[in-house]
Amino acid sequence: MANTSSAKKAARQAVKRTAINRMRTTRVRNQVRKAEEAITADPKAAAAALVAAESALMKAAQNGTLHKNTAARKVSRLNARLKALQA
Repeated sequence: MANTSSAKKAARQAVKRTAINRMRTTRVRNQVRKAEEAITADPKAAAAALVAAESALMKAAQNGTLHKNTAARKVSRLNARLKALQA
C-alpha cells in the first residue's frame, strides 16, 4: 500500500487511467471485429465498418492507448483485405 500522499494520488490516477484505457481498447477491438466480420460477410457494408474501425484505431493512437504504428498497421491490413476482396 502507498505510504506518501503523492504515492496514494498516483495509485488513484493509475486506477482511473487503467479503466479509461481498458474502455478504449475494448471499443477498438469491437470496431475491428465488426469490420473483419463485414469484410467476410458483406463487402458493401465493409467500407462503412472499415471507416468506423479506422476512426477508433486512430483515436486510440492519438490518446496513447495504442502506438501509432500499431494503429496504422491494423488499418493497413484491414484495407488490404477489403481491397483484395473487391479485386
